Amino acid sequence: MERTLVKETATKIGEKVRLEGWVSTRRDHGKLVFIDLKDRTGIVQVIGDQKLSELRAQDVVEIIGLVQKRPEKLINPNLATGTVEIQAEELKVLEKAAELPFDMGGKDLKLELPTMLDYRSLTLRHPKIQAVLKVQETIIDSFRQSLKSQDFTEFQASALVPVATEGGAQIFPVEYYDTKVYLGQSPQLYKQIMVGVFERVFTVGKAYRAEPSVTTRHLSEYITLDAEMGFIDSFHDIMDVVEKVIREIFSDLNKSNSAQLALYGVTTPVLSAKIPRIKMREAQEIIFKRTGRDNRQEPDLEPEDEREICRWSKEEHGSELVFITHYPMSKRPFYTYADPEDPEYSMSFDLLGRGLEWATGGRRLNDYQQYLEAINKKGNSPKDFEIYLQAFKYGMPPEGGFALGAERITMQVLGLENVREASLFPRDMERVDIRLTKPQNEPK
Repeated sequence: MERTLVKETATKIGEKVRLEGWVSTRRDHGKLVFIDLKDRTGIVQVIGDQKLSELRAQDVVEIIGLVQKRPEKLINPNLATGTVEIQAEELKVLEKAAELPFDMGGKDLKLELPTMLDYRSLTLRHPKIQAVLKVQETIIDSFRQSLKSQDFTEFQASALVPVATEGGAQIFPVEYYDTKVYLGQSPQLYKQIMVGVFERVFTVGKAYRAEPSVTTRHLSEYITLDAEMGFIDSFHDIMDVVEKVIREIFSDLNKSNSAQLALYGVTTPVLSAKIPRIKMREAQEIIFKRTGRDNRQEPDLEPEDEREICRWSKEEHGSELVFITHYPMSKRPFYTYADPEDPEYSMSFDLLGRGLEWATGGRRLNDYQQYLEAINKKGNSPKDFEIYLQAFKYGMPPEGGFALGAERITMQVLGLENVREASLFPRDMERVDIRLTKPQNEPK
């Protein structure tokens, strides 16, 4: 008998089916035993005799049974299969599961984050954790589809780079044969090179930052959604593309992930007709007037400043997202383009959403001589950037780009407390799957 998927059972009333999946929960009611059977398409209730009482959560089973219509008063409106149940006739245990270390049957997985990550292979099976990954899948897929519809070409950048992209010490060195290379902080240099090939490009990949801190918003390895485009008139062209991508991500989440959003009791962020765009110094002035907190001379927004300006944006513009532009040149990488009207400030931007940075981008230098000067000014050697500089030596149009953080967007859309909850297998100072800080005498 061919396997029937759980989601198909609602259309097979009166038919005998063969189901395969995991036992999600078991409930014993005297001579009757109920289990919830889960496969990749959903959950369905199975009724049987005492044979089912031998099962435990996460056992992998095959069940042959009759699809029956549930009594009207027992219909479960929260399940796609809530109108039917399976009367089990045959049971085959494909693989037994060990006794679970905690309850996986509740609506919420009530665990501390370290425990949740210590048992990651198991906790990923919980519906609410699965929902996070399905939302993230849509975010990434929507990013791709939106840019393809705007004539961007996808490429794959290398994770191994000969020199630090952004400069500084926050890089991971790697032994590469008889030399030293690094894990890429971003695909920035490669996507700029690719502008000279395809004009509009994007890539989905991993980026690595050796940031010596453990916060709720930073990861050492994260998914970066990067795009770059040539023949721009100003950096506002780039923000226009970012806004279009974000709006399409929200639209796709509402179409494809309404059930997952409902699990978390959230909606996609509210947007105004146009996402507000204000300069960083203007934002700091607004924050000062609203709170009395004076960070007007600081070179960047503090975390609480980001939260406050998002509150202002929602109150004054009806938008939970806001672009902050014109960060100081001193705080931006060497390839950043200075505002001709105020060269101390850059033609760059961050997109903040619900109090946290979602994206960063801006216009880049495209003149070869200016690049040589900028690299030398940062104390780097042009020889280290030889392949990169070739692209500009042989002609590059006015260009710029942006990068979105997939985990941060997932975190902010779902209202998660820690970005690690939005990472499949999070890497940070304390963890590479196993906890690096676990005491040596702690039981494994």
